Amino acid sequence: MSYPPAMKEEAPKSAYELAMERLRQKDKDAGVVERSVTDEQKAAIAELRRVYEAKQAEREILHQASLRKAGDPESFAALEEDYHKERERVAAERDLKIEEIRKR
Repeated sequence: MSYPPAMKEEAPKSAYELAMERLRQKDKDAGVVERSVTDEQKAAIAELRRVYEAKQAEREILHQASLRKAGDPESFAALEEDYHKERERVAAERDLKIEEIRKR
């Protein structure tokens, strides 16, 4: 049995590679243009992540101080819930700003 020349030379593709090819083709069919991130954008994103990491660290410290002051389990639970909501909000804000940088 003889295989076409292209099949003989290529190694089998992993499931990941096949999935990525399908996604790229799907994006291409939908008209999505893939743009690489410039060095300037990478630097801006890195700085933004450092800023938001510092914000999260600050909130963690304040949260731990609040937990030490909490007297009853109900206030403890409320503080935990507020803290997690705030972390999610800050992360969403960070991700939105990163996306804005990438679109420039």
